[in-house]
Amino acid sequence: MIEIATICTGNICRSPLAALMLQTRLAGRGVRVTSAGTRGLADHGMTPEAQRLALARGISASDAEAHRARFLTEQHLVSADLVLAMAREHRRAVAELVPARTRVAFTVREFARLASSLSDAALQGAVATAADQDAAGRLRAAVAAVAGQRGLVLPPADPTDDDVVDPYRRSWSTYETSAAQLDPAIDQVVRVVAVATTS
Repeated sequence: MIEIATICTGNICRSPLAALMLQTRLAGRGVRVTSAGTRGLADHGMTPEAQRLALARGISASDAEAHRARFLTEQHLVSADLVLAMAREHRRAVAELVPARTRVAFTVREFARLASSLSDAALQGAVATAADQDAAGRLRAAVAAVAGQRGLVLPPADPTDDDVVDPYRRSWSTYETSAAQLDPAIDQVVRVVAVATTS
């Protein structure tokens, strides 16, 4: 079973939306996606705006309504094959909490930026080195290839371009901007996982 964790601040907007998008789009591939917040508002549901964004992305109303926020603990990270933070502050929190997860922790937009520099063939080549492993092992090989692009791919001119803007208690327009930043990043995550699970 592949395990992916998505992390934000309150775990009521960005990270649950990302988790639900991944869970929906990777259904049937043996992927478990969880989410948590560095200052998780324990047991709170997703904001109505985040639920609206989820529904617009094909996520069932029952799944969106069922989400309950969790505070990030070591347990959420120790077995994750890929950790997707919504912003650099969350990636730092992951590194401080479980240093061993640093090599598989990215902001979701950073992961997308690095992954987009690799063709499917390059990812398949990386996955082939783990051909004798299970799907999680193959994904870890693909994630290592993505991580290997750090230092090779130019960083964004503005470091905040690796973050997904926090829409909490902000306008609907900000929610839409946040989701628009998340959409192409999730596309790249799905592509990498698809390559790892079909090789």
